[in-house]
Amino acid sequence: MTEILIALAILGGLGLIFGLVLAVASKVFYVYTDPRLEELKECLPGANCGGCGYAGCSGYAEAVLKGEAEIGKCASGGAECSRRMAGIMGVQAEKFVRRVALVRCAGQHRLDEDGKFVGAKMKGDYEGIADCLAASKVAGRGPLICKFGCLGFGNCTKVCQYDAIHVVDGVAKVDQEKCVGCMRCAAECPRQLIVPVEYEKHVVIACASKAKGAVTIRGCTAGCIGCGKCKEVCETGAIHVEQNLAYIDYDKCISCGKCATVCPKHLITDTKLTAPALEEPASL
Repeated sequence: MTEILIALAILGGLGLIFGLVLAVASKVFYVYTDPRLEELKECLPGANCGGCGYAGCSGYAEAVLKGEAEIGKCASGGAECSRRMAGIMGVQAEKFVRRVALVRCAGQHRLDEDGKFVGAKMKGDYEGIADCLAASKVAGRGPLICKFGCLGFGNCTKVCQYDAIHVVDGVAKVDQEKCVGCMRCAAECPRQLIVPVEYEKHVVIACASKAKGAVTIRGCTAGCIGCGKCKEVCETGAIHVEQNLAYIDYDKCISCGKCATVCPKHLITDTKLTAPALEEPASL
């Protein structure tokens, strides 16, 4: 009986000592966690899309808390997310500008009403791996004659969490109503065709070809030939042509749509990023 009591006393003493050690350790190694961190995380959608430039929503929340990132970078969360995060941080919420992805290619492979082929032309039948990166490595930068066009194997569609991008007639097209602007699709495009554009901007140029006009015409009926007609009619100086390709300066663009009316390739659209209408090109 005495031995049992001694054993219990020893165990009790050890338990007391270890308890004191743990209590001291918890004080010595205590790491303060700002309660606002969890509140910021709750504001975010948890999509972990990476559109903010950080490794997931937790990484972005931590960066905001440390003052290393601006509020308003969460494309998935939108304006409401920005407003709530600003409230937690005690700052004024900046105006949230919604951006969506734009595929800079209008070279769909299809026939028009007269049965004539329009869009990007192929060098031949491609029978390799159905992957944009793999296709871009063969047959002289891919099966398309145009070395700038969409390869259409859907690498971008595979990473979209919002079902906002699909391949239509061989070219990726974005549903701007579903798109949140996370730009994960852009990271998967080996030809860097996908760029962010403000949702409210009506006028877009869906082409990335920097080839000379004659070369572009051989490869696609819908490519920019750098003719400069859009630049000539722009009253605000918002369009310039560089390396045979027209660009829009959205800081100057007023979305009047005049450039779209003179484009001989019907390439410029002013319909809030809807897919360009591939009509019969006007004669040059």
